[in-house]
Amino acid sequence: MIYVKSISYILSHIFFLVFTCLFIPQRYSRGKTFSICLFSCLLMTLMDYFKLHLYSDSPVFYFFTTIAQIAITQLTALFLSEKRTVKTLFLGLSASNYILVGTIFAPILYIFTGSVSLALVGNLLAHLVILTVLYCRTGDVVSRFCQRDLGKNKWELCLIPVFFYCSFSSIAFFPYTLYEHPENILISIFLMITMLVSYVVVLRYMDSETKQVEEYWKNVMFESYIKGLESQSYLVEQSERNLKILRHDMRHYSMTIDSLLNQKEYDEIRNITGHIKEVVDENRLSRYCENLVVNTILTTMAEQAQSFQIALHSDIMIPREIPVNEYEFAMVLANLLENAIHSVKNLDPAKRSINVKVHCNAEHLLIDMENECTQKILFDSTTGLPKSRRGKGHGLGMQSVQAFCDKLGGTIDCYCEDNRFRIIMFVKF
Repeated sequence: MIYVKSISYILSHIFFLVFTCLFIPQRYSRGKTFSICLFSCLLMTLMDYFKLHLYSDSPVFYFFTTIAQIAITQLTALFLSEKRTVKTLFLGLSASNYILVGTIFAPILYIFTGSVSLALVGNLLAHLVILTVLYCRTGDVVSRFCQRDLGKNKWELCLIPVFFYCSFSSIAFFPYTLYEHPENILISIFLMITMLVSYVVVLRYMDSETKQVEEYWKNVMFESYIKGLESQSYLVEQSERNLKILRHDMRHYSMTIDSLLNQKEYDEIRNITGHIKEVVDENRLSRYCENLVVNTILTTMAEQAQSFQIALHSDIMIPREIPVNEYEFAMVLANLLENAIHSVKNLDPAKRSINVKVHCNAEHLLIDMENECTQKILFDSTTGLPKSRRGKGHGLGMQSVQAFCDKLGGTIDCYCEDNRFRIIMFVKF
């Protein structure tokens, strides 16, 4: 029986690390990640040897060794994770629970069959089935969960796996095992089912909430896009009407210029040509880039800035075809520009200016925005991005920007110095 425990625990360590590598975005290269996992697994196995073989008669040693192993497993997951946040801790604790579900099959099969080989094979198959089903059915949900910004005060999520783990351990492993109290097998099975159902419900709910946020921002973006198209359509009609009038009047301008030439009134001719140039310039449509969707959003935000008498200094280089989703990209620009406009619209007219630099090509994407900022900015300790002061329902725009950047594997840096706020996003394709 002791060998069933030892091999079962080794399998649980291995599958925990596999779970971590599959579900949690990794910080390091594959080689370094494998080395860290191997070291962690060997350390855990050594501790199993001490508590199961050398000091098997000491419940106190068993308890504290198990606590140390739990700490090592969770620290390993956090150390390997690309972002060491509450989401990583939640997934690491959840992985421990799923590993317990697989591990519990070993004593159950051994108790009913008395076969060491069957117990270990069943244990291995249970781990493989659980891992495969989870990866195939919830991989996308977990991926979206990792991309989502949970905000603050979400540590209570970790209580769900903690209480399940404590319940499992107290029933099946410590202070008495299923080998000693096989009557607890039925309770353990029902607890497994309860845990699986609870996790599915929680993850599905959070995924549904994430999709609602995404749909909301898509609707906002499409609304802005439609309004932008309507605005451009109106400007086109107005420009065509004014240019028709200009073309109609050109015959009179031509006759007047000929008459003034005969009279050698060159200054007056310059006034007339200057007036014609002003009319043409007034009816020239603004075009920021070649991409229709992005140009429409930029035009809409430029009109909004103009309504607040905000000077928008732009350096835009975006081709017709871009290597990212143009609607998501346009939404990111709209969110950042809207935040900048909100920041400067109530300042003195001389300080109402926004510098925008957006370059996108096949190699990289760069967004660099800077504006005056007199209010104190609160930065999120996890993401490093500014948090909204406007209460509930606000701040989702920055979450959308963060999700877009994470999806592309880019970086965001922002800071505020000398009352100047600056945010830079860079993505290398």
